[in-house]
Amino acid sequence: MTSAPRHFDLIVFDWDGTLFDSTKLIARCIQAACADVGTDVPSDRDANYVIGLGLTDALRHAAPALPRERYRELAERYRHHYFASQNDIVLFEGTLEMLHALKAREHWLGVATGKSRQGLDAALDRSQLKGLFDATRTADETASKPDPMMLLELMRELGAAPGRTLMVGDTTHDLQLAVNAGCASVAVSFGAHDREAFGPFGPRHVAHSTSELAAWLAEHG
Repeated sequence: MTSAPRHFDLIVFDWDGTLFDSTKLIARCIQAACADVGTDVPSDRDANYVIGLGLTDALRHAAPALPRERYRELAERYRHHYFASQNDIVLFEGTLEMLHALKAREHWLGVATGKSRQGLDAALDRSQLKGLFDATRTADETASKPDPMMLLELMRELGAAPGRTLMVGDTTHDLQLAVNAGCASVAVSFGAHDREAFGPFGPRHVAHSTSELAAWLAEHG
């Protein structure tokens, strides 16, 4: 890592599509769940769009024709498909090294994710990331993205100012979250949303690989 000055005290990462190569699996699980309950199956693009939202919000957007009283059934079918394949999800290459380098520079590291607390804790237990994050927030314990509450709570817990906080994510939901919380953001183009959609949200940078993200954070983080 370079010895460039540190510009941010707290760096908050989205989970799926940013740290983990999971977007294709999640989209397939959403589509399979919709098929199971007999509602219209969303396209790949529409299934990818909802990734990063809390599960209830995601499924409502993915299956707008489904009666509200059947959302729980749809969520159960999604969880069935996801948990059956979750061990197939792997970190993007270079992620672990990037996070360790940021910790060595004494950044606080956080997670703001649309996953549930149970899902995030299970993922941390299965991965090599346990203990690397100073604080985490999930969609079922606070407001879902792009409401700013996740970032506001993380900043409050760790004592970081908005101007010293950076959000890193792969969706417009992540970038809007940063805007709403008054924080800077960096987008990655290898996750759920197309990079062409990022412009209006003013990310400081769009990284096209984890190695490029790590290099940018070493210089500008």
